[in-house]
Amino acid sequence: MKKEIIISGFGGQGVLSMGKILAYSGLMEDKEVTWMPAYGPEQRGGTANVTVIVSDDRISSPILSRYDIAIVLNQPSLDKFESKVKPGGILIYDSYGIINPPTRKDIDIYSIAAMDKAAEMKNAKIFNMIVLGGLLHVCPVVTNVGLEKALRKTLPERHHDLIPLNMEAIRVGGDIMEKK
Repeated sequence: MKKEIIISGFGGQGVLSMGKILAYSGLMEDKEVTWMPAYGPEQRGGTANVTVIVSDDRISSPILSRYDIAIVLNQPSLDKFESKVKPGGILIYDSYGIINPPTRKDIDIYSIAAMDKAAEMKNAKIFNMIVLGGLLHVCPVVTNVGLEKALRKTLPERHHDLIPLNMEAIRVGGDIMEKK
């Protein structure tokens, strides 16, 4: 198994954190991983993306031009990365941030109302975990066990009390995925 993933959105949406947690989850499950972030100088509000590769075998290069999976959280990200999903791949988008939805017919497209659900759950900070849950629902790259270990590793100890909320957000994300 090898999945090449791009996650993209505005700074402040937890894009880089989501990628880091996904990469650490792979490490916790003894997989080969790469995590390569990219963001503009205006970390909050500017665009940010992260490339994550999770593989059972060695990874030859972290540099990609095409992806198995794209998660896009705003219109500029969709405009940039929709064409870069490999035929037969997966595109996941948050319905809140997209004006013109994806149009390709040769990929599987999923919508997730993560922003709305985070607001409903009264915690905007779990938005990215809801999206991550949606990804893992349609493509279980890592397990919940590895994910929980990764949260323990990446979150400061003073925030470990939030791990159950994050795991709940991941479960909710899987429940609200919609195939388009």
